[in-house]
Amino acid sequence: MGKRVLVAMVILLAAGGLAQAQDGDLHGVLDMTYQSKYLWRGIDVYGDKSAFQPSLMLDLYGTGLGLSAEGHRANSSGFETTERWDFTLFYKNAICPDEAIATQYMVWWRYFYHPDAPLDGIPAGLSGDVDLQEMAALLSWPNILAVEGLVPSYVLVKLWPAESGSFVGSQNIPGLTAGTASGFAHIFMLDYGIPIEGLLPETPEQVLRLHSEAVFNDGVDPRGIGVDHDWTNAVFGIATDFELAENVLLTPGLYYQVTMDKSINPDKDETWVTLGMSYSF
Repeated sequence: MGKRVLVAMVILLAAGGLAQAQDGDLHGVLDMTYQSKYLWRGIDVYGDKSAFQPSLMLDLYGTGLGLSAEGHRANSSGFETTERWDFTLFYKNAICPDEAIATQYMVWWRYFYHPDAPLDGIPAGLSGDVDLQEMAALLSWPNILAVEGLVPSYVLVKLWPAESGSFVGSQNIPGLTAGTASGFAHIFMLDYGIPIEGLLPETPEQVLRLHSEAVFNDGVDPRGIGVDHDWTNAVFGIATDFELAENVLLTPGLYYQVTMDKSINPDKDETWVTLGMSYSF
């Protein structure tokens, strides 16, 4: 029943956005990204193995509504059941865009689909379904700080199991810490874009994008095994774009995660690189 209601909401929102479209065009971005590790909400999903991440984002005719699909697949065998596709409906806009209190916002509903689920060997009475859903809101303030290009942001995430009686929805799994995928997360981010002289002869100028974030996890665990209610991890990264052709970008990135709570990642701090190729239309 819940899934049918959510699908109906998606259709109504998309139809409403398209009805508002007048002279807007359909735009989007097709992207393919290699990751030397895949870290999600602080969790090393593929155990230090590399991953491939294809994605498609569509901006629906300038209405603020958009749709996206993003895949996550390990480049090594043994992780078939953790392959995941994220389907998102989002809306973005801005309040007082020319003022010091300018606020850019985006809200979304996302469905995390695991094509190789349900899992086998699940304790009796539980479903092996591991699909998830989330609602989230992102707020950014591009003009609030005195330093141009320095932008603070905040994200509130509510995650829950797609099926209440599933492996990731149970709070009583024999042999495992009591937990559930349902919960909240608070993400505090700070981004800084630094214009520099272009690193390629054909590029007169480009931007180094510095990113940092700290996560307070209020009990949400996508694995459904339980995490502490605490500051779990912080991420620091740098990325930039190289224009290879019209509307074609090559984007390398370097990231480092400080793991502050072992319940989210028992191994260690993490370092990884990414290399993305995108086409905008």
